[in-house]
Amino acid sequence: MIKYDKEIRVAALIGKYRSPDVAGSLRALSVFLREHGVNVLIEEGTAEAVGAEGFEIASYESLGLAADVAIVVGGDGTMLHSARRLAEFDVPLVGVNLGRLGFMTDIAREDMLSGIQQLLDGRFTAERRILLDAEVLRGGQRVFQTLALNDVVVNKGEIGRMIELKVEVDGEFLYVLRADGMIVATPTGSTAYALSANGPILQPLVAGIAVVPLCPHALTNRPITISDESRVDLTLVAPHDGRVHFDGQARFDARAGDCVRIGRSSHSITLLHPPGYSYFAMLREKLHWSAAPKH
Repeated sequence: MIKYDKEIRVAALIGKYRSPDVAGSLRALSVFLREHGVNVLIEEGTAEAVGAEGFEIASYESLGLAADVAIVVGGDGTMLHSARRLAEFDVPLVGVNLGRLGFMTDIAREDMLSGIQQLLDGRFTAERRILLDAEVLRGGQRVFQTLALNDVVVNKGEIGRMIELKVEVDGEFLYVLRADGMIVATPTGSTAYALSANGPILQPLVAGIAVVPLCPHALTNRPITISDESRVDLTLVAPHDGRVHFDGQARFDARAGDCVRIGRSSHSITLLHPPGYSYFAMLREKLHWSAAPKH
């Protein structure tokens, strides 16, 4: 990670839409930033949910073009949505945690203003995170495309039985998976759904993508980490239909024969971390790992 000391002139504020705690936090942030000479824009959906009075409202596109930083108030879901919408603009993201775990939202609510002061003072560090490009091909033609920061999941949808997927990596046949589905996760997403399916935790600097079977019928179908330069093709074997989920937010109903093609995106995002941030300390806290032994 490198020090992030760029001058911040315009800040975008994005909040969780359905949280009663967000409005007060956003207003406090807005006042604080303006007092420090920072112009403040609020994302239009957030403004609609919390009330727009006193805010300058902007679309995600306008935020992406104008903002030096985006401050996201909420949890990991809010951060995921914001990251996907702002990825093409390369706006750095800072998270204030109002959610539960908060793997990507580093600033605690009670430390919000002091944390933002440190950001303005140039004391944060920057870390790049990869995204996935995902598309659904039907008869060789693209019928859906989007980005994912955490993961792409192909599963059985609403049916109460397993599906079959032909799995290929860089065009080479790997196996036919009979399971509830498959998770393809970035290092960022390795601590999300993939972790609950016994996938590996990947440090963000690892240049890899985790391919994690979801409740496989054959216990020999194990998670595997592949190069982040590789492409994964997951083809639904007839007669099975399925459903494709992208960061648990967007979804697409796929048919038998559809191919879900996943690879590293040309876009990436920048997460800004406060002084003293440690990935391993974050894991110890969020996953409740044991404390260091006493001497």
